[in-house]
Parts: sequence; C-alpha cells; structure tokens
Amino acid sequence: MPKIDVNKNVFEKLYGRNIRRDRLEDVFPCAKAEFDGEDNDFIKVELNDTNRPDLWSTPGLARQLSSFVEGKRYDYDFFSTPKKSRDSGSRKFIVDASRPDGRPYSVGFCVSGKKITEDILKLLIDFQEKMHSNYGRKRKSISMGLYRSDAIDFPVIYKGADPKSNSYVPLHEDHAMTLEQVLTDTEKGREFGHLIAGWEKFPYLVDSSGKTLSMPPIINSNDVGALKVGDSDIFIEINGQYLKQVLLVANIFACDFADLGFKILPCKTVFPEETEFGREITVPFYFQEKRTCSKSELEELLGSDISLERAVKCLNRMGVRAKADANKIVAFPPEYRNDFLAASDVAEDVAIGYGYNNFKKEMLSDFTIGRLSSAEEFNRKVQKILIGLGFSEMIFNYLSSKKEYIENMLVSGDEAVQIQNAMNLNYKVVRPSIIPSLLKSESQSGQAAYPHRIFETGKVCVKDENEVTGTRTDDNVGFIECSSGANLNNCVSVLNSFMYYLDLEYELKECDDPRFIKGRCAKVIVFGEQAGIL
Repeated sequence: MPKIDVNKNVFEKLYGRNIRRDRLEDVFPCAKAEFDGEDNDFIKVELNDTNRPDLWSTPGLARQLSSFVEGKRYDYDFFSTPKKSRDSGSRKFIVDASRPDGRPYSVGFCVSGKKITEDILKLLIDFQEKMHSNYGRKRKSISMGLYRSDAIDFPVIYKGADPKSNSYVPLHEDHAMTLEQVLTDTEKGREFGHLIAGWEKFPYLVDSSGKTLSMPPIINSNDVGALKVGDSDIFIEINGQYLKQVLLVANIFACDFADLGFKILPCKTVFPEETEFGREITVPFYFQEKRTCSKSELEELLGSDISLERAVKCLNRMGVRAKADANKIVAFPPEYRNDFLAASDVAEDVAIGYGYNNFKKEMLSDFTIGRLSSAEEFNRKVQKILIGLGFSEMIFNYLSSKKEYIENMLVSGDEAVQIQNAMNLNYKVVRPSIIPSLLKSESQSGQAAYPHRIFETGKVCVKDENEVTGTRTDDNVGFIECSSGANLNNCVSVLNSFMYYLDLEYELKECDDPRFIKGRCAKVIVFGEQAGIL
C-alpha cells in the first residue's frame, strides 16, 4: 500500500489546524489512512486504498480531512466539461498522429501566480514519483513532467521521433545525447528504457520552436524541464496508455496546485482522431459520470436504515456532491476521483461519512467452526509436492490483457471471460489458463540465475453454458522448468513423481495445440479425460 511523507507546515496551512497525533488518528479512517510515524518536519502516513490516488499527496489528504471534519466544500471553477470548455487562450497542446501507439494520449495545463518554495518543490516531486510508481505502474501506464512554461513557445507538440537522429540534453546532464543514447547513458534511461526500447519511434515532447521538453516516460530536458525554487510559471504534462487515467491525474494535480494557491490555466489538447470525449479536450476536464444508489440498495449494503437526507450529508462529508431524488441518491464524483463504479461505491462513502463506529453492533446469529475445505486441503498437498520436487511457488494476477492471455497464446479466445467496459485494458480478461502467467514470468527473468523451476496453484475461468452464470471457475496447477538442459524428459520425470504422490494414474497422448510448436506437446489423460497439457 502507498506510504507518503506529509509536510507538516504545508499540511497545517491547508488543514487549518495544528497537527496532533491523537486527533489525526481519530479522523484518518475517512481517508483509509494510518499513522506510521513522524519526525521534525514530516508525518508518515500509510494509505490502505489504491483506488484513491488523490490522497497520495499532502494537499489531497488535507482536502479529504477538511471536508470530513470541517464540512469544507471545494468548488473548482477551472474545469471544462463535455458541454462547456474553459478559455485556454493561446495555450494549445497538439498530439501528432506520429506519436507511438504504445503511449497515444498526452494532455497538459499551466499554473501560475505563486513562486515555488523548497517545501512545495519537494512535495510535487514526491507526489510525482508516487504516481509514477503506484498508479502509473512504474511509468508503464502513466508518466508526467513539470516544465517552466515561461520558456515554452506554444503550441506544445507530442509526437513520435526517430531515436537515432533526434537529440537533446537530458536533465542533470551537460551534453546532448540522441534519444537512443538516453536509454543507455542516463540513470533514468537504464531504469525505464525497457518501456520504449525497440520502438520504431520514441515519444517526444517539443514546443513550436523545436525546443525539447522531454522524452516521456524517461526524462525531462535540462533546460525547460529543470524546475527549481523560485519558478512561478509551470506547465504540467501527463501522458500514458489510457485517456481516462491521463485526465484523472491531470485533474488531481490541478486540484492540488489550486489548493496550494496557484492559478490554473487550462490548455486545449487537440488529438489526431476522435476520442470518447471528442477530438479537442480542454484540460483540466471533468469526465466522471454520476452514480445512483437506491434506498433499498443502501439498506441492503449497510444493514442499517439511513435516510436519504442523512446519506447525502454523509457523502458531502466525503467531498462528494449528492442529492436525494425520489427513492434514490444521485452522487456526483469530485473531479479528482474516478472510483465510483457502482451503487456499492456510493454506499461505501456513505458508511465512511456516517462513521463505522456509529453503526449498531449486533451479535452473530450463527455459530460455526471453521475448517479447510477439501479443495483447499488438496491444493496444499499439491503445493507441498511441487516444493518438494524443487519448484518455487509464484502468485500471479487473475486479470490481465487480451494480448497476454489470447493473442500471445495464438488461441481464439472463445472460452475466455472478458470484462465489459473495462476501465483498464491491462485488466480486461479473466485468465483461462496459468500457462500465460508462467511464460510472462519467464520472459522477465532472463537475468536470474538458471535453472528456473516455478509453479502456481490458482483459479482459472472459462465460459460454460451448463453453469447458471455461464462461466466456470476451476482450480488449476501449472509448472515450468527453464534451463540449458530442459527437455521433455525432465517434464515427464516431474509429472511421474507428481502423479505418484497424488496416487493417480495417467497417460500421455500426442496432440496439436496452437500455444506450442507442432509435434511438441501432449495431452495428460486422467480417468479417460484430458486433465492437462505437457
């Protein structure tokens, strides 16, 4: 879970109260936060929710606590909507059609009116890195940069550039490098270069005069991209794989800057094609949709009879605008949040705003004795056998992309269960097999000492018309061995021992499977039915 260092001086100015540990611990639950220590200038906070990146900064946490404790309302007047765009003046951001498909979206806006102090600069850098490492998945899906806007000639252009013929001076360097050299000759290039290495064109951010701002998601330029104490005019750029994520991060940063006393200056972004919000988007941009929760849903989810009027007040304490409409609540998520997906999310914020300690306590009506299910006992037996055979256990995600589970496996995907309207395409498909997870792990472990012997026991999900839900979830096991001497005999040897300890007889039959080289795979038959593949 994310851990942040909260600047005491900045926090007290924004929160309007002196910091006292006992008071903070009383109200931290409204932000799903825990006190994790303190020193002279900072308090350490652990946040137990990865769905609220707006809380990962000093201004964001102060905003949530002020809403909850003081009932303070934050109304921002700089947001554009699908129906109305704010004045962007001469500030224009052009996303060129040549930009790489791997990072198709980029937006930006400007701030001014206040000089950057040392405290604010450190706060911004810390928050930027927290967003990179957590929400941005180590810059894979999101990255951002801060630039001196007084040195920029608008419009800013985000495009694809030839890595061999384009060059600039990276941040903290004293000489120009080609984009290709940046990946090998700078610390950030070596750390994050794998994200774009091998691309025909690299992401490149320049202004209208050709001045380099950065090479996202690697490193800024040493000129425009070197923000320092005393600067007051800043351009913030966010780029990534998914438009809503990019817009959300822009909104969060805009609200933080506004809370710190800066003036937000919108910037019009022009895309080369239509997006779900149009071809032109003026950022910051409010894109969130309202969510409803009926009174019956609220009572069922919370187990308590809370009036709609009281529920609206609870949501207001959480910074959420809401109204009671007929027999339901209509919630309007704030600009800096995008975690309202269903009625249950509305009910959760009502519960937090109401206060968990205010719910009536009830004794359990049933008494049961817990024990392991037979399936779990068998699962643990399988784990012990494979560990005894020299394998190391791995735990992989159950959700991933269509590319990883279907396209890379050369299968049709007819049996795969996919999430409709997924917010992140990296988590769109429920895995139909453990094999892709094992292969992905091996593809990223080339630098680890060989041999590699890993396994996983976990669930897979496939379509099944005979089930009520139309899907079936099974417990599967998969193992892989990778070494200079790995061959079919090794796998058969492991399978023999594995089935022996399970007291199961099996046979192998040659088969064709698109995931394997033709003639190099076999079905594992148990009790006359296919139980696996080798």
